[in-house]
Amino acid sequence: MVGIPVDKGTWKRLVRKIARKTNNSCDAEDFLQSAYLRMENYRAEHEVRNPSAFLVRAATNIGIDSFRHQRLAIGGAESLEIGDNSPLQDEVIAARVRLERVKEGLSRLPPQTREVLLMRRLDGRAYEDIAAQLGISRSTVERIVASATTFLIEYTKGW
Repeated sequence: MVGIPVDKGTWKRLVRKIARKTNNSCDAEDFLQSAYLRMENYRAEHEVRNPSAFLVRAATNIGIDSFRHQRLAIGGAESLEIGDNSPLQDEVIAARVRLERVKEGLSRLPPQTREVLLMRRLDGRAYEDIAAQLGISRSTVERIVASATTFLIEYTKGW
């Protein structure tokens, strides 16, 4: 090996350490060899104060990258399968029935209560904005939204 000499005992110790860190004893030596090449390239422009630590860190990173690439390759093959994520027909029908029940519940609310609830839930307006527009207090808006929501929850229970 060119550059920093690594004796056989140190090399074996580094391979064992990398195998433990990457949980991959089969490829640990390959990771260490790649890390050694990286270190040599790095040393062309920088000082390496602790070659063993550099080698372990670089080899561990190489092992992690290798694991990620393998996982992506496997995941990519699985993603070729076309899955149907659309809801089942009975789920669609049930959702439509619930929606109709919510619409019916909204129609049973007093006009101002319905308006406040829709401004808050559908338009996403702030309590302060609604209060200012309707000339009522923020606490009144909060109370109206809470009571209307409670009413709709109870009205649609079991649907």
